Amino acid sequence: MRTVIRNGRVVTAVDDYNADILIEDGKIALIGKEIDVKADKQIDAKGRLVIPGGIDPHTHMDLPFGGTSSSDDFETGTRAAAFGGTTTIIDFAVQYKGQSLSQAIDVWFKKAEGKASIDYGFHLICTDLPDDRLPEMKEMIRQGVTSFKLFMAYPGVFLVDDATIYKAMGMASEAGGLICMHAENGVVIDAIVKRAVADGKTAPKYHALTRPTKAEAEGVHRAIALADMAHAPVYIVHLSCSDALDEVVRARDAGLPTYAETCPQYLFLDYSVYEKPGFEGAKWVMTPPIREKWNQDELWRGLKFNDLQVVSTDHCPFCFKEQKELGKNDFSKIPNGGPGVEHRMSLIYNGGVAEGRISLNRFVEVTSTAQAKIFGLFPRKGTIAIGSDADIVIFDPDEEMTISAKNHHMNVDYSCYEGWRVKGVTKTVLSRGDVVIEDGKYVAKPGRGQFLKRGLFNSPR
Repeated sequence: MRTVIRNGRVVTAVDDYNADILIEDGKIALIGKEIDVKADKQIDAKGRLVIPGGIDPHTHMDLPFGGTSSSDDFETGTRAAAFGGTTTIIDFAVQYKGQSLSQAIDVWFKKAEGKASIDYGFHLICTDLPDDRLPEMKEMIRQGVTSFKLFMAYPGVFLVDDATIYKAMGMASEAGGLICMHAENGVVIDAIVKRAVADGKTAPKYHALTRPTKAEAEGVHRAIALADMAHAPVYIVHLSCSDALDEVVRARDAGLPTYAETCPQYLFLDYSVYEKPGFEGAKWVMTPPIREKWNQDELWRGLKFNDLQVVSTDHCPFCFKEQKELGKNDFSKIPNGGPGVEHRMSLIYNGGVAEGRISLNRFVEVTSTAQAKIFGLFPRKGTIAIGSDADIVIFDPDEEMTISAKNHHMNVDYSCYEGWRVKGVTKTVLSRGDVVIEDGKYVAKPGRGQFLKRGLFNSPR
């Protein structure tokens, strides 16, 4: 099967040029000016950007949480991701108490099998790591699950103690793996939450008011200190505020192998969403919560100057009716999470490139290339180069669209960005050379996505 993409403006994290691209057997075979070959399919990309497929390294498909499960599974979630120009996700498998790591990962293999429309990898959330189980991390790394997530939050569910974090960091680093940290002082937050509920403060806004930025900053500081003591790299997930970013900047300035992601919700939304009438604010109950608006400028600055390397989504949708309403009388019972996997690329293009905050090359880097490098997928993914997988997005930088639950493809009954008008629209998407989205229509079959055995951590600094 030969496909030629013609007349496009090819943009990677470092390049920007006009060329044709020849795809053979799912790989990029040739890049050149006016490629003259017979092809089974030709795609005219004139006037459009040709960019690497997006990589979202933080999703939660079919995740049990808060007495329910996230409303997107690997079929609906990966299809929605493809509509938005994302061709790879790295989802979080969960090890529950008493499980071995291999038992945990097998559950997620079954969740994804025969459903994913795009390629996928796994991180592994570890909640039960006594000393005799730590060596199992090496086996996971040999199987291509090369990153692990540990929590400083959610006591009794996910939280692990500092000694476990330190030992896991050392074990993972020794074997070429990477620890991803949910960094908050969850024990103190839990005490604040219980006091608020006891005082009758149960509305959705108290989810934000009981999770102060200092609690996140303290967690980030502690995670970095533990990593330093373990001589290990660390990756901070869903960083939401200036206080936490300051800790990352300080560590990187000191030369420590510290990396961090933020998410569109922290770049575009602010605390005022929680002040909406009635129970409406529950739509934005996620952890960390949406912060005060002034934090946004600091996060954009972090992205521009590489103190933040990645934009992920933390896609974990729960329907407003029935699921979010589980916490109607108590904010602490609202399932934490929101939808986002479909609109990440357009939001970051609109808010970043179109509004002059970051360059076009940096847009590609934070939505695809940096995560490919950090999580052992580069150069197979995250770039347009000969020999790389033909994960390619044809993106119209001038077209505009309105985001709405009425037309999105995520399996959830609301949008965090309802009615927003954005510039920059995904038109056609190829995953390993297969056309998945064509002129805005889904044309693939669920189940074609492949598990990605990822390589060892190699610092992209």
